[in-house]
Amino acid sequence: MEVRSIYKYARISPFKVREVTREIQGLPVSAALDVLAFTPKKAAFLIGKTLKSAIANAENNANLKPDGLVVKEAIVGEGPTLKRIMPRARGSASRILKRTSHIRIVLSDEVEVETRETRKKKREQEKKESRKPATTGESGEKPTSVTEKTPKAKKSTGKKAKK
Repeated sequence: MEVRSIYKYARISPFKVREVTREIQGLPVSAALDVLAFTPKKAAFLIGKTLKSAIANAENNANLKPDGLVVKEAIVGEGPTLKRIMPRARGSASRILKRTSHIRIVLSDEVEVETRETRKKKREQEKKESRKPATTGESGEKPTSVTEKTPKAKKSTGKKAKK
């Protein structure tokens, strides 16, 4: 089952928030909270609030235990931009864009949690498969390719080069 929480109109640039959401995507909820607690950015605080809200939604609305939840998605969308002006030299003005963002976090209990141990076993399994020698034919010979291409000679145009 999936549970979500959305923080709309957060007063921070989506670019800054995406940097932190990439770190927690795919992590178990407890690990994600730990990462956010030790990340010294404003975005980490805002994402933490949204994540805690999603956990509360899972407990109260869906009757799920937070121990088995995983951050399935952590998506940041662009919200409306506030346009302001700043006075500049010679009576001109420049525009200041105050960006906002929408932070959406989706938790799931169906996603398989991938730990370091499972990743390590998976890599070792792939190495073993890649080390196996090429299969041999019936007579014990190495398999040969079906067609072998040889480079073609260039055609001469018949014209002599002028000196």
